[in-house]
Amino acid sequence: MIRGIGTDILDIRRVMKYINDDKFLTRILHPDERARIDTFQSDKRKAEYLAGRFCVKEAYAKALGTGIGKLRFNEICCLNDAAGKPFIKDEDKAHVSIAHTDDVATAYVIVMM
Repeated sequence: MIRGIGTDILDIRRVMKYINDDKFLTRILHPDERARIDTFQSDKRKAEYLAGRFCVKEAYAKALGTGIGKLRFNEICCLNDAAGKPFIKDEDKAHVSIAHTDDVATAYVIVMM
């Protein structure tokens, strides 16, 4: 049974100016996500990753029905398994999908009971 569904969409250009902003990245990204973004060489790839993770966190909070106020962005960790499928760390009841074009990132999260 589904507990909640959340979705979010973001213009990637809005986060481009923050890809090298340590304070912003620390506030938004979990340490495990931060380690991953630091491996990317391309600013474009960093922006896509940051926008996608931001969308996942917003969508997850919406699916829980709490909004981001009850959770901090950096408390939510979205990683990828060996096959590349995104998942929320320590949350086995959430299903995550992330997509992006050159300009837009989006995420969809379903939380099961």
